[in-house]
Amino acid sequence: MQMGFGLYQQQTLKLVMTPELRQAITILQYSAVDLLEFLRQQVTENPILDMSERHRELTTTDIAIEKKKNNHDDIDWKDYARANATGDETYYQKSMGTAQDYDPFNFISAGGTTLEENLLEQVAMLKDVTPVEKRILNFLIGNLNESGYLTISEAEAADILNTNVEKIEEMISLLQTLEPVGIGARSLAECLLLQLKAKPEENTLAMAIVEHHLEDLAEKRYQKIASSLKVTPQEVQQAADYLRTLNPRPGAEFAQGTPRYIVPDVTVEKVEDEYVVMVNESSTPNLTINRFYQRMLQKDEVDTVQRYIQDKLNSALWLIRSIEQRRMTLYKVTQAIVEEQRDFFEKGPSGLKPMTLRDIAEKVGLHESTISRATSNKYVQTPRGLFELKYFFTTGLNRVDGGAASSVLSIKEKIKALIDAEDKKKPLSDQKITDILVKEGIEISRRTVAKYREEMNIDSSSKRKRF
Repeated sequence: MQMGFGLYQQQTLKLVMTPELRQAITILQYSAVDLLEFLRQQVTENPILDMSERHRELTTTDIAIEKKKNNHDDIDWKDYARANATGDETYYQKSMGTAQDYDPFNFISAGGTTLEENLLEQVAMLKDVTPVEKRILNFLIGNLNESGYLTISEAEAADILNTNVEKIEEMISLLQTLEPVGIGARSLAECLLLQLKAKPEENTLAMAIVEHHLEDLAEKRYQKIASSLKVTPQEVQQAADYLRTLNPRPGAEFAQGTPRYIVPDVTVEKVEDEYVVMVNESSTPNLTINRFYQRMLQKDEVDTVQRYIQDKLNSALWLIRSIEQRRMTLYKVTQAIVEEQRDFFEKGPSGLKPMTLRDIAEKVGLHESTISRATSNKYVQTPRGLFELKYFFTTGLNRVDGGAASSVLSIKEKIKALIDAEDKKKPLSDQKITDILVKEGIEISRRTVAKYREEMNIDSSSKRKRF
């Protein structure tokens, strides 16, 4: 074998991830809200692009037009650039909608009063309270968490405010007289007791359970509680039902989290006996090419400015093409899902059948990774409600007779329906539910039934029993 240095020519074939391809992949996996934010950033960075908001309602006629439009091939981008160069704004706006100044998010009301503001207003109206006591109350209110519980000890508060513990305890008791009832508690037991004492009727059994058997109550050990308090299990269960009417987090009604708005990327409407898929374009702004820079490109001389503008124009056209490809991919994928899961749209979750990314990938002629990106963080508005596109992809369980597999979600629906219809005095065990499902031809184990039941936050049969 000879070894040495030399120059050789060799042809190789390899996949190169260009910036344009990476951008197209990124745009595909964006949700409607994320895409809007991304486009706003692109318009800021690219002076060639102009963006205008648009909003219009879809009618039944629009649905038919949308269906025809989705069946067309990709837009001729040369015609698009030529139309913009001549100032023809009707091209592409006919298929993308008209610009409007309406923004539905501008009509969302601001948040209400916070827990701290509510309590401070009540403190300001208290009579026979000295300025020092109000200062202590305001300090205690500032140390309440979102649930309304006091997060600082009496000793720590007394040390910070340079007063005695007895005075802090007195002010805590005064704080606990404010609304909502249960505010200022230092534990769950104290919170429930404050609410029980505020009730016009006295429930001594419920108080005793909260004071001595709160952990047993959480685990629904009714027999143990009944034996300890010398009462019947029925009385314990009635007291437990009464305690469930109380609020363990009295301050939660004032909690103000950041709202998360979901904008459906696709809409499915039933027109006569056919389900029509429409990609939601009202949330996507209308992108056009700035005319000023178009006129600059028409000059005969080529300079650095023209080359810069040409590069930005190519980037803008690629961006617009990527958005159109995203729209077409979303349409094709959703259309395939609707065809595969037609029983779901007709019957509900019980009609959902097993479906994988590969099934849709083979149906639309795309790679599984593309299907995964197209369905990530995307929502579809259907006649049966709003669903994430990933919801329709589910594994299945084989049937005993060798027939079609059953969806895990449909199995869960069956288990929930059996539990809802059971005799509460003799609830169905996991093994009994397993036997019922096996008789229906569904091959499933008791362990799997228990797993699905726990995933639905349903208690075991011993905890569901009513005395």
